[in-house]
Amino acid sequence: MMHPYLGSGPYCYANSLAMVLGPAAPPPSVIEVLTGSPFGFQLLADRLPLFDPYGWDPDQGLDDAVAALGWTCRRQGADDDRQALAMLREAVKSGPILAGPVENGLLYHQPGMTAPIGADHFVVVLEADDELIRFHDPHGHPYATLPARDFLAAWRADTIAYRTTPYTMRDDFQRARTVSPENALLAALPGAVAWLRGRDLPVPSGTLGGGAGIERPACLITDGLKPEVHDQLVHFAVRVGARRLGDAAAALARLGCGEAAAVATRQARLVGGLQYDLVAGHSAAAAETLHRLAPTYEELAAALG
Repeated sequence: MMHPYLGSGPYCYANSLAMVLGPAAPPPSVIEVLTGSPFGFQLLADRLPLFDPYGWDPDQGLDDAVAALGWTCRRQGADDDRQALAMLREAVKSGPILAGPVENGLLYHQPGMTAPIGADHFVVVLEADDELIRFHDPHGHPYATLPARDFLAAWRADTIAYRTTPYTMRDDFQRARTVSPENALLAALPGAVAWLRGRDLPVPSGTLGGGAGIERPACLITDGLKPEVHDQLVHFAVRVGARRLGDAAAALARLGCGEAAAVATRQARLVGGLQYDLVAGHSAAAAETLHRLAPTYEELAAALG
């Protein structure tokens, strides 16, 4: 049985987009599904498991969600701190700005953050001048502030592998057409199947996707995870992976896709069940869960296709 989750969690870009779209925005759970993030698995560099599709990243996912909902926006970057700050100061005169990716380890208002950690984040900038940036951080920090120099260092995102421009921001959101959440989700289903079955993308050495990719981290868990990989799983990847799949299940049920919703619910339960076993050091149980999860991605694609 499916019981949708409500609560906090690492949905930074979905929450940020909902904030900038305002009252016309669908719930962040719908936005997250529209980004395509629930529909796959990837293992990066033969070491980093992520419960999102191979070739997917939040920057691309945001563009897909904005378009699916019938909106347009301006996406731009800058060459250096001075240009970026001037761009930001001018843009916030017209309303909130979606900024990101930013380097989460350089957001010094968050306790424990002291240096780059290679983790991406997205925020909504409200005010900016030469000294101070004020922003909503969807990781539980409304109206947060940082000195401009510190915010710019994080926003440059030097350590974020998928960033395409330094100081990426989106503004000037305009509603080009009215699209209901249901119609946006329906239109996104072919893309979900494409993610699940692997798009025609080059595969770097050490990178695996989909169900086949899960067998490798199952072996890594059995052999013993490196501390940084273990921490990434228990502090982020499992949490967000289970939530994404739960939200996908709710969205599919909303569309009347009962079989697909049942598969996604089973996936969410499996991924969510990893948390205790990984924290408690039950390696064999966690590996067995991943083995059970592996075939479900093709099952979901078949149910949707």
